[in-house]
Amino acid sequence: MSTLRIGIQTGYWSRKPPKGIVPALVAAEALGLDSVWTAEAYGSDAFTPLAWWGSRTRRLRLGTGIAQMAARTPTATAMQAITLDHLSGGRFVLGLGASGPQVVEGWYGQPYRRPLARTREYVDVVRQVFARERPVTADGDFYRLPLPADAPGATGLGKALKPTVHPRRADIPIVLAAQGPKNVALAAEIADGWMAGFYAPKADAEHRELLAAGFAQRTDERAPSSSFEVLATVPVVVRDDVEAAADVIRPHIALYAGGMGSKEANFHKASLDRLGYAAELDEVQALFLAGRKEDAARAVPTELVEEIALVGPADKIARDLARWDGTALTTMLLQGDPSSMLTVLAASQAARKNADGGTPLGARVRATAGSVAARVAPTKA
Repeated sequence: MSTLRIGIQTGYWSRKPPKGIVPALVAAEALGLDSVWTAEAYGSDAFTPLAWWGSRTRRLRLGTGIAQMAARTPTATAMQAITLDHLSGGRFVLGLGASGPQVVEGWYGQPYRRPLARTREYVDVVRQVFARERPVTADGDFYRLPLPADAPGATGLGKALKPTVHPRRADIPIVLAAQGPKNVALAAEIADGWMAGFYAPKADAEHRELLAAGFAQRTDERAPSSSFEVLATVPVVVRDDVEAAADVIRPHIALYAGGMGSKEANFHKASLDRLGYAAELDEVQALFLAGRKEDAARAVPTELVEEIALVGPADKIARDLARWDGTALTTMLLQGDPSSMLTVLAASQAARKNADGGTPLGARVRATAGSVAARVAPTKA
């Protein structure tokens, strides 16, 4: 674990903001946490929490993981990114994603067509705003700036504009969320990083092939592929009983495999199918779509949970972390309760020092995690 960076994925909210996140971030920053990330679906947004939590930290990178492209025009997204980058002292990372047809058409009222082409156009406009070299223009199938005079409803008075604010950084990193093979390759071609939906170490060779295909298509002068960031959200539950820990994760997997999409189009399930669990997940999806959500969760195999998550006692998690050594993953985004996430962060830090021949790794993890958990448990965000 000498090079793997550890971040925290706060996700999106259900009823209210997560408890204990501010003290957890402060404690984790002191332990060496790399970053904090937010998400959005059709509730809480991805940008606002970062402004609040960024004001309470000093070093953490602040990333949207991810902001939905359908939610904002590319120029509006670029404005928010520039603003947050200024306010945070240059710590912002823009994570973008196409989402899926259920959300894009159901929540934003936009057609979900040719998502790869739309992503390419979107990123181009955002980079123009960041660069601030000339007025922003676009003549694509999805974005036209300025709006042509002959466009339906246009006044003909639009003009190409350059942002009034000077970006703190013209190269604010852009990370693309992707699950399908073509989308992963696109991320490697046009972005500065790829955010995987689920990342299993055993699929690393396949991921590397897709990334290599995208790197081969790069035509601009951005940083070389050696600096490309690969991120994945890894759920974590620290408990003595592995099955009990896996039980916490099963509903999450069942939701994504069964409910985050339709039977005909579910990108999350397709990515998990490729890990070798297609038959099991067909059952999970059928149960979920039939309204039997608890049965769907119970049908998620423990083996699948362990492929993509960290579950069990601290000693086991310390060992399991080693599975990501040597993979393409550069940044692991932990998702779970603050105590569990801090346990894994402590394990990561302990692994870096494991060559000192001192206290056994598991004991150090338990001691460090217990200390930080005690510091954050009583406090609410």
